[in-house]
Amino acid sequence: MAERSEGAAGTRWFDRIVEGDAREVLDRLPAESVQLAITSPPYNVRIPYRGYTDDLPPEEYLRWLKDVWKSLHRVLVPGGRFVLNVAPTSIKNFRPIHHDLSRDLRDLGYIMRTEIIWYKQTMGRRTAWGSWRSPSNPHIVPSWEYVLVFSKGQWRLPGDPQAVDISAREFEQFSDGFWQIPPERHRRGHPAPFPEELIERLVKFYSYRGNVVLDMFGGTGTVAAVARRLGRHYLHIDASHEYCLLAAARVRRARPPKGVRVPAPPTGSMFALPEGVAEAA
Repeated sequence: MAERSEGAAGTRWFDRIVEGDAREVLDRLPAESVQLAITSPPYNVRIPYRGYTDDLPPEEYLRWLKDVWKSLHRVLVPGGRFVLNVAPTSIKNFRPIHHDLSRDLRDLGYIMRTEIIWYKQTMGRRTAWGSWRSPSNPHIVPSWEYVLVFSKGQWRLPGDPQAVDISAREFEQFSDGFWQIPPERHRRGHPAPFPEELIERLVKFYSYRGNVVLDMFGGTGTVAAVARRLGRHYLHIDASHEYCLLAAARVRRARPPKGVRVPAPPTGSMFALPEGVAEAA
């Protein structure tokens, strides 16, 4: 995998933190070179992300994301997985965005594999009851998020059986699609970071050691850091320079397993994708 991914000229495009537009960077990557992509896009509910305005008209927002999913489809290997985390919308302006996104992905040719319910156990902070103890107008408070899982072209992901690192107990636990994982408490400067446990489960369940794991809306680097710690190669993309700085420091602190080589992000031109990547592949 590494030889092919580095291309004929030895251009190493993975194990990097890249500052840039998600679609533009994806369009420069080699075709069929990524085994697993995990991301949570901006939610379009005015969350104060750095480097992005989270307030597009709904149809424009979906068109923008569909273009990103199309670019991602090209870089996934046959059987490559795409895991998309998306939260329910607010109570007063409810929109089934997870249905819209899964429709668009299936229209692009992705195979929808499953839907995991991530139960965040946040009911203790509940304040919006609506009509208290009355059917007049009660509210359902979304204490969960959706984790939608897709494949490219086929269900099976080829790989070396010796590169499997999930235990029997973990496999049994993770294959139950109701995941009780508290939200991340240490935000590290980001308004909506992944908890590491969520990413650990997805990386172990859906990839082999040595695979490339991508997050095109990488934020402060949870996916990249966990991927390196679990012996996977990583590619982190984000439009915010500040988030890329935080991600680079975090990924450097993540140590791969003993005997597994996954380099830290390069320090020279550290947030740029090398020239000629797609051409060299």
